[in-house]
Amino acid sequence: MTILSLRDIKKHFGATPALDGVDLDLQKGEVHALIGENGAGKSTLMNILFGALRPDSGTMTLNNKPYAPDNTLDSRKSGISLIHQELLLAPHLSVAENILMGNEPRRFGWLDRKTMNAEARKVLESFDHPEIDVEAKVATLSIAAQQVVEICRAIAAKSEIILMDEPTSSLPRDDVRRLFAQILRLSAAGISIIYISHFLEEIREIADSFTVLRDGRSVASGKIADVSDDDLISNMVGRSVERLFPVREHSKYTETVLEVRELSAPPRLRSAGFELKRGEILGIAGLMGSGRSELLRALFCIETAASGSIKVNGKMLAATSGSPAGRIRYGIGYLSEDRKSEGLALALSIGDNLTMTRYSSCSSYGWLNLTKQSEQAEKLIDNVGIKAQDSEQKVGALSGGNQQKVAIARLIYQDADVLLLDEPTRGIDIGSKAQVYQTIAECAKKGKAVLLISSYLPELFGMCDRLAVMSRGRLTAARPISEWTPESAMRSAIGSGTQTAN
Repeated sequence: MTILSLRDIKKHFGATPALDGVDLDLQKGEVHALIGENGAGKSTLMNILFGALRPDSGTMTLNNKPYAPDNTLDSRKSGISLIHQELLLAPHLSVAENILMGNEPRRFGWLDRKTMNAEARKVLESFDHPEIDVEAKVATLSIAAQQVVEICRAIAAKSEIILMDEPTSSLPRDDVRRLFAQILRLSAAGISIIYISHFLEEIREIADSFTVLRDGRSVASGKIADVSDDDLISNMVGRSVERLFPVREHSKYTETVLEVRELSAPPRLRSAGFELKRGEILGIAGLMGSGRSELLRALFCIETAASGSIKVNGKMLAATSGSPAGRIRYGIGYLSEDRKSEGLALALSIGDNLTMTRYSSCSSYGWLNLTKQSEQAEKLIDNVGIKAQDSEQKVGALSGGNQQKVAIARLIYQDADVLLLDEPTRGIDIGSKAQVYQTIAECAKKGKAVLLISSYLPELFGMCDRLAVMSRGRLTAARPISEWTPESAMRSAIGSGTQTAN
């Protein structure tokens, strides 16, 4: 039974077409994967379904009746909920208030907090997170915990259709498994789900059918079991992607660029030490909360280290003091896993974001040369494959994946010797991932030293020369990637057989 049907949906933003003819049919109790590159129109389509945007033309039917929501409240009343890729929670409210928002239980006209907290706990039980207190402010939670709250809010709304836009982007693997189990329960209960993900293995694990969007159009659809990954990728990018990871030669460099000894930043980072050579890509695996992100943040002085030593290009740096600006002067560049809050100035232009860590290259006597800045920014936009109108476009107007490309391009423009990359391909489609991997490999080939954190083990095994694993705040000794397997890396991550570096 078809519960939702879309025909020839179109949406323009000025002269730019975001959607240019999308057809989609969703069956009752089905998990339908929506696949496409960043900028293909997936999030725009989700916002139209959720009532946040109106289409320019086309028709939508819900339960065989015309569907044209005026706003998001209309869509909720119609039984449609959206889990956003970028978290949209009220940080000043409690976990329970966020989960039951719009469906708060009342008693004699007053908010019934006791019942609200009990209902929120019941929904949270599906994810087995006893550390998430329903009375705690959402602002105090980790990104992963906030993602769980966002998902629980959609489940609590008891919707007929749930739209999931990259719901696993901030979740560790255990929570991904719990989410998938919850999705299967919802599907068995007759609830339909449209699921957006850039991970084809996730789509194969959870989806029944699919629709591929490319350049705002639906170009393929069908049963997921009837199509190969190569066919999906070809439909997404309009061409065959022969190789996701670039072929890399063994680094000819022997010079140590970054040397870290016994670095700690309690409570997460207890002890980490390693050497990073010029032209090398050193990967760090580990579970979320293990201290791996804290390691990069301590190196870049975003978090204060309690002890340890750091040496860059033979120069000793103060581990327990300093600033990000100081680290930049010493040739260190940092890519945050949280592009929205830390990685970008969303209100500024692409040009400003790309050049802000090295304004000296496009200024003279303290004045910014806008023509020079624009020329340099346009060149980077082309090199990295950022989909944008021009360098003057606001970064906040770009898709999440293109925002990530801007953050990476800025790091390239900075021309740092050491690149600290925390989840560099999170939220990026497969075609764009191949571009980013090639860019990282080219940086290493030019003699940059790369420290790469990723939750995606195939990424680490496809890109890295050596690998170390963070477990409970301690970093293992780095070993050649050939000496690791995904299984041994996971055993080290969960603390089985962990050998820490001196």
